[in-house]
Amino acid sequence: MASAHAKVPFAAAQTLLVVDDREANLIAMKALLQNGDWNVRTAISGVEALQCLLEDDVGLVLLDVQMPEMDGFEVARLMRGNSRTRFTPIIFISAVDHTSESVMRGYATGAVDFIHKPFNPQVLRHKVSSLLDHERSRRDLQLLTQQLESERAFNASVLENAAEGILVVNDEGMIDFANSAIAQMLHCQVSQLQGTRLLDHIETTTLQDGNWKESQIYEHWRRGMVYRLHDAFLRIVNDGLLPVALSCSPLSRQQRSMVVIVLDMSVVHSLHAQLESQAVTDALTALPNRRGFDQALEAALARNDRNGKYLAVLYLDLDGFKRINDSLGHAAGDEVLKRVADQLQKCLRPYDILARMGGDEFTALLDSLDHPEDAARVAEKLIEAISIRYKVDGMEVTLGASIGIACFPDSGRSVDAILRAADMAMYEAKRAGRQQYRFFSPEMNGRARSRLMLEESLRVAIEQNEFALVYQPQIYLDTGRLRGFEALLRWQHRVAGSVSPGVFIPLLEETRLINRLGGWIFRQGVSQCRTWPSFSQGLVVSLNVSPVQFGMPQLVDDLRRVIEEEGLNPAQVEVEVTEGALMADLENTREQLRQLRLLGVKIAIDDFGTGYSSLAYLRHFELDTLKIDRLFISNMLDSPKDAAVVSTIINLGRELGLEVIAEGVETIAQRDWLIDHQCHIMQGFLVAPGLPVDRAQEFPLQIDWRDLPHSISK
Repeated sequence: MASAHAKVPFAAAQTLLVVDDREANLIAMKALLQNGDWNVRTAISGVEALQCLLEDDVGLVLLDVQMPEMDGFEVARLMRGNSRTRFTPIIFISAVDHTSESVMRGYATGAVDFIHKPFNPQVLRHKVSSLLDHERSRRDLQLLTQQLESERAFNASVLENAAEGILVVNDEGMIDFANSAIAQMLHCQVSQLQGTRLLDHIETTTLQDGNWKESQIYEHWRRGMVYRLHDAFLRIVNDGLLPVALSCSPLSRQQRSMVVIVLDMSVVHSLHAQLESQAVTDALTALPNRRGFDQALEAALARNDRNGKYLAVLYLDLDGFKRINDSLGHAAGDEVLKRVADQLQKCLRPYDILARMGGDEFTALLDSLDHPEDAARVAEKLIEAISIRYKVDGMEVTLGASIGIACFPDSGRSVDAILRAADMAMYEAKRAGRQQYRFFSPEMNGRARSRLMLEESLRVAIEQNEFALVYQPQIYLDTGRLRGFEALLRWQHRVAGSVSPGVFIPLLEETRLINRLGGWIFRQGVSQCRTWPSFSQGLVVSLNVSPVQFGMPQLVDDLRRVIEEEGLNPAQVEVEVTEGALMADLENTREQLRQLRLLGVKIAIDDFGTGYSSLAYLRHFELDTLKIDRLFISNMLDSPKDAAVVSTIINLGRELGLEVIAEGVETIAQRDWLIDHQCHIMQGFLVAPGLPVDRAQEFPLQIDWRDLPHSISK
């Protein structure tokens, strides 16, 4: 491990201190020793010598024995008593005392040599040089020892305080060292790890039966490479497992060991598990979401041990939920969804799987059924459980449910196939009147394929301008005068030919492709009619607006832009809206009608009598026209009930000051009945079908009823 401390080298030149009470001797000694690889400093007394030793880093002292006040022996004794100078070498120099006793006393005080005057200068220089080199080596060794000790303490502190577990493992796979962190991770003592096999503590599929020499760790160590393992588990003393990441790095070849760093991954594993749970769980209801249900269904399909049992998927869509969201807000809608989830869960077995697919759609996986019919009984329970009154924000609301059922393997063998089949069956239940269930059948799949092909053909038709407008005349019954035309959308398929509006218009509205055609119909209808000479007589062009279009906020702006650009009088434009579109959102309806009224266009209710409008609301709507649906007109001469409906609508229109148009008039008898009951206007095959633009331009402003039905062909 790298040290945190840098080595501080000694200076190249050391200091030599010469102490003598005679100045002449000092001058001579300094001259003698000055040319060496050292600096010479002098002191004339013991006191001055001690002061110098405290101020300077002295490597060697040449000390005169005989000095007044404080002799050399006393100076040496004081030097040995100070930690700074305890090991500084001393050479005693004496010209007087040559006794053995004095020499021994000098050595006893810490001298390394005793030189008598006179002495050989060369010998003295050699001794000084040797002793200074020895002192330098001693000090270097002392500093190195201090550095090593500091590094050892530093490394030990790092190892003990590291948050990661650290192990040193020898080439036999045995643990030679373990720090406190790894012991805490495994709930044991360091001593319980040292001397044990590393592989005895690791739980992973990458090791081969605990054989050290065949393990990936050993193989990487032998090749001098780092080995990392991100998905290992360490065995905890109390029989638990700790998820960890291991990093095994070889040490120097002389050590024949490796260092293993152990990172506790329990927090990461916990977060990963939470993220996995969130990825497959619906946040609102805590049920599995679409991904979670797909995984559960895939796992169920993978099981082959069915033992004659059946598997079914129920696809459930709430009826009437959009009304709650629109009227009470999304917070109330979320509360209802949670209650519905609870109700559904109570109807299922503990091992059945209920999921929320998104919005107001739920799915249920029913496994181990004795008969497919058992799924129908569950569907009935679910419909009954949902069809109760819910109290939300002080208001009571009622829901329903439409359920599609798909069984394995009859309805499909894959997740996508079974879910698609259940979804088709659910839509079939909705088309059949809602509040019921339907089993998937191959015929549904055929219809779905046909619908998909038709939808794609519609997209191509829009892109390639295959649509056209035809114009059906509207005639005043009393005078035969032309009121105007209703613009009707037609599709001439390049291969299939003419496609019935009853087929493609509902699909346009359901797929919302009508939004791409709405602006074109406005512009095409207004621009074509504006060029007709007869429109200068105040004729009206009626343009149909789908429920989808009517709910769009830019409807009035789009219509205003077209009228202004084409220069047509707004009073010559009539917007036809169905009853269902008016009643879908009453607040939006009032605002849209108000804006249309400000624009100056006429407003008609199309197919009146077939919807569910409330007469209480009708009297507050700003309308101009009621159009009686052709269904009532075609049956009114044979059905007293239909005749009563038509008569009621005519009277209602008259009481409200509205024009009434009868659609689908095909016979003189129907026309006469309508005249007798004071209906204002008619349109239908009795006069003309929808006419191409060139023939519509030539249609007379006045017709003679006596010429019908022969003079104007269908």
